[in-house]
Amino acid sequence: MTESLSVNELIARQAEARFGLLDLLPEGDLAEKLIALALSGPPPAPPGMATELACLTAALNATQTKDVRVVVFGGGTGLSNLIGGDSRNPLWPADPFQGLKEVFPQTRAVVCVTDDGGSTGELLKDLPLIALGDLRHVLLSSIRQAQLHQQYDLDEQEALLACREIHALFNHRFTARPASSRDLLRDAGVDLALLPQGMGQGLSHLLEALFSEPRLNLQLDRSHCLGNLLLAASILIRHDEVAGISRLAELIGANPEAVFPCTTTPARLKVLYANGVLVSGEFKSGQVRRGYPVDRVFVEYAAAPQAPPQVLAAIAEADIILFAPGSLFTSIVPILQVPGIAQAIRDNRWALKMLVANLWIQAGETDMAHDDQQKRFHVSDLLAAYHRNIPGGMEGLFAQILVLGLGDIPGSILQSYALENKVPIYLDRDKVRKMGFAPVEARLYDQADMEQRRVIQHDPASLAAAVRVMWAIRESLGKTEAKRLPGSGGGVEVLLDPHGQTASQRFGAIRKRLHALAIAPELQPVLAEIFWRHGDIPLSHLDGVAGIVLLDREEWGRNLAWDTILSFYDPRDRMIKIRKDILGEPEQFEVGLLIALGQSLLGNYAKEKRRLPVEREGESLGYEFRLRLRPETELRSFFSPEELAQFLGLVRMRQSTSDPNLYTRLVNGDEGFTPPGLLFGLTYAWYLDNRHVCHIEYKMSIDRMTSCGLIPEQKRIAGRRQAMIDFFRTVVFRYNAPQLQPSAAHALG
Repeated sequence: MTESLSVNELIARQAEARFGLLDLLPEGDLAEKLIALALSGPPPAPPGMATELACLTAALNATQTKDVRVVVFGGGTGLSNLIGGDSRNPLWPADPFQGLKEVFPQTRAVVCVTDDGGSTGELLKDLPLIALGDLRHVLLSSIRQAQLHQQYDLDEQEALLACREIHALFNHRFTARPASSRDLLRDAGVDLALLPQGMGQGLSHLLEALFSEPRLNLQLDRSHCLGNLLLAASILIRHDEVAGISRLAELIGANPEAVFPCTTTPARLKVLYANGVLVSGEFKSGQVRRGYPVDRVFVEYAAAPQAPPQVLAAIAEADIILFAPGSLFTSIVPILQVPGIAQAIRDNRWALKMLVANLWIQAGETDMAHDDQQKRFHVSDLLAAYHRNIPGGMEGLFAQILVLGLGDIPGSILQSYALENKVPIYLDRDKVRKMGFAPVEARLYDQADMEQRRVIQHDPASLAAAVRVMWAIRESLGKTEAKRLPGSGGGVEVLLDPHGQTASQRFGAIRKRLHALAIAPELQPVLAEIFWRHGDIPLSHLDGVAGIVLLDREEWGRNLAWDTILSFYDPRDRMIKIRKDILGEPEQFEVGLLIALGQSLLGNYAKEKRRLPVEREGESLGYEFRLRLRPETELRSFFSPEELAQFLGLVRMRQSTSDPNLYTRLVNGDEGFTPPGLLFGLTYAWYLDNRHVCHIEYKMSIDRMTSCGLIPEQKRIAGRRQAMIDFFRTVVFRYNAPQLQPSAAHALG
């Protein structure tokens, strides 16, 4: 009798009993109890209850899912791991057939495409493609044993051997140009003869295309991950991103529709921090450490963005919609900013929708809460961040939140992680429930990994089993709806590149502009890389520069008594001049270039700069710094006279009431003072990358100090610092769009 009942019938029968078998399970709500039962098996119980527990466990784990349609959103590692294990892990080939794809064969992954670092970034310099690195990662993890058997008639051992070869091929990285496809295979340790004939021939064809297709052949001179090049070849051969991805998926033994890009429109990420600094590029945003929480992120498209129709169709017919763990601001949010995707998820009202919460905070993203920089990051902060950044907020996107439970993890392991600055994102259960979501905490980690390697991470098999349980009991889950949070969410206005450029077009424009300047040929590649890395620098910032020259130490005539900056802009010949001996120190050279480039924006603004001693009763009190601007008819500057006046006011230069071109500043005898031109250059470099301009970082750090209200001057200084950041964002870098203004920056001071 018991064996013939469904999962939901078994649950309903227990709900009627005064003391049922569910009372024997660990504390938690229904979903948590049943996931624990499915993952760990029945606890000790009286004979009758033990039988029922065994039947319920069997029913949960035997739930039919082969026809359940699943759509999963995410980025690289988190999504790959959920689908079928982290395919970049060297151990992956030993156990590749696990995770969501094996429990739910009808799984479709929708991948974020804003990555611009590493091999992907190198491809973007020359090819008008979307980012391919995360797509490659998820493609590999999507290979299924059943598909390999059906398509190539491989048994289990043959399928494992094929996965080993494909894994080595896709993850091989080279730094020197290979002479031939044979050399590539030899260096990767791959033998295509070990693969099924059709697969080997298909991959061989793509390898040969790397040497015969001119645009791909150019890439062999750069450092690359071979899997990215194979995917690029498949796309270029078919002149279509979705078709190219589908063909490569089918070739390696994944479902042809296993992996989709969230958009086929080239795009890049912009990150706005709470202090008002805006950073362009996913890779760069992961490198800089602003010391402030992320306010919002935006995706800037090269053209009107389009979600592939296959993605919208998959969402519309999905039975389960999942959001994979991963980088909050660089995986899920950019996908949901693609017009149409968030609304398509809301329009599917019958799907089971779940978010798999991140386990660890991520430096630069979730290491600070938006509303309180001092407190640690919680799941509710994760949800609030989604609300701020997703068009329309979180309503209708997901109801349940799967959280990896930390209760049974030894404190010594968490302490070891803390020493590596890895801190968990804690579940604040009551607050999450008040927001309208159902938190489901479970042991979603691999017990053997924790015991043997002392590693805590999401386990693909456990996650897939938990999702199966949630699907099995969906009828028994209470109705959960996200409550309306303050604000309307992340807005709906699409951000377009002002020049309509893809990354490759932008890189081409950088090189073309540099070639037009007086710059030694050997310096051109170095400068191109710097301008590529700092995507916020508009090429119009070079309008006042005639060239860049390196000077020998003997030619360097500047006094180093006041600063040791070995670069400057000379308005007389409009040249940026840098000491040659710092060329071998990349960081110092880059900072020097940025400081001088910033100074060049001021142009020839200064007609006269003087220091006049200030004395009283024969005693020196300091000096007056006097700056006289050129009249507008003689001015050659990036800025208008009004903008120059605004900047000089921010650095506390006093404008004369009788002569609007005269500015003064009284400096005490022992007071430090940075002249406006140098301060502008330093702040310019700081805004682009704060890691190497300590002087300015120190000045700006006042915003991070807690104000007690006892010293009014602290608030005034903080206000001036904030106004300076706003000036650089809106005037220097011309980010004037309403959606690019911070929501909380002015409250920081």
